[in-house]
Amino acid sequence: MLNKKTVDDISVKGKKVLVRCDFNVPLKEGKITDENRIVAALPTIKKLLADGAKVILCSHLGKPKGEPKPELSLAPVATRLSEILGIDVVFAADDNVVGENAKNAVADMKDGDVVLLQNTRYRNEETKNEENFSKDLASLADVFINDAFGAAHRAHCSTVGVTQFVEEAAVGYLMQKEIEYLGNAVNNPQRPFVAILGGAKVTDKINVINNLLDKVDTLIIGGGMAYTFMKAQGHEVGKSLLEIDRVDYAREMMEKAKAKGVNFLLPVDTVVTQEFKNDTPFKTVPNGGIEADWEGLDIGEETRKIFADAVKDAKTVIWNGPMGVFEFENFAKGTIAVAEALAQTDATTIIGGGDSAAAVNILGFGDKMSHISTGGGASLEFLEGKELPGVVAVDNK
Repeated sequence: MLNKKTVDDISVKGKKVLVRCDFNVPLKEGKITDENRIVAALPTIKKLLADGAKVILCSHLGKPKGEPKPELSLAPVATRLSEILGIDVVFAADDNVVGENAKNAVADMKDGDVVLLQNTRYRNEETKNEENFSKDLASLADVFINDAFGAAHRAHCSTVGVTQFVEEAAVGYLMQKEIEYLGNAVNNPQRPFVAILGGAKVTDKINVINNLLDKVDTLIIGGGMAYTFMKAQGHEVGKSLLEIDRVDYAREMMEKAKAKGVNFLLPVDTVVTQEFKNDTPFKTVPNGGIEADWEGLDIGEETRKIFADAVKDAKTVIWNGPMGVFEFENFAKGTIAVAEALAQTDATTIIGGGDSAAAVNILGFGDKMSHISTGGGASLEFLEGKELPGVVAVDNK
């Protein structure tokens, strides 16, 4: 699957290596509240340091929209990286990213040094993939490594443009792992292959559902998007999330599943309430039993059993999107049940970023999964069967 150059295919001793990481971490009053993405970048950084490279790191953070916003500075990341790596990570605080600070810091580098550039999205050109900024970034380095899977679906200067102006471009370990897990799961899965899709909207997953129906043995639909499918089955859904303009599409997908012999599982019961909050009376009703002024916020107990059973004998499972409003404790039981079923199976289990990754980590099942994707949007596009610009741009072996 992976015919791209990786960090293991290139020699970097004495070279300046620009590494695109995904340091898009949540900050609260200048403090990092979740450092998973920093930890995920460490294997590649440590490998380059061990091989004697001069390591220049870059990343975006949030959406400064092309202007310097102090609260979106990567300074806290430099501080944290210095602590974790036990070496001084020099922060090049240039509002134009590649300025005097960066140029001087890079000129002063010895093998094994690390410099972190300022937020790449401080530059307006970044998201437009304009050549002048790509050349600026490339001017600092001999080699480029893309290890930012979370940004691989975007053709930006720091993910795609820069590759045209360096000697070599390869992927880092994180990117390699993402491509191998997601790529093999989708294109060459061990069977039975089960996909579990949840989350709010059918619209967000239209292409995913369509692509996966050509590949999976079982497709499970839960979360807010399930109500549009229930409506397509002829059930009333009360005040539940409903995309009325997607009901025909839902019907088409159920027919496609039938024609292909795919086991298509929808909730058979639903936990409903009259108010969208945690501490409100709730009850479980069977399909067709949602009254006009009630709304579904989670899958019911019977559904949890059916979904868990479908995972038991699987060899590959992909999960993207929660089964209910898991932020509310009373309506997290469906999401917990799926996470537990995945934690207990021997299958290769792949969590497709975003809310499902957050749920699995919050619930404490993270270490039981084979792979948790670091990219929400990127992993969805991968599951849609799209080529990711940030992967395509890297040199082939």
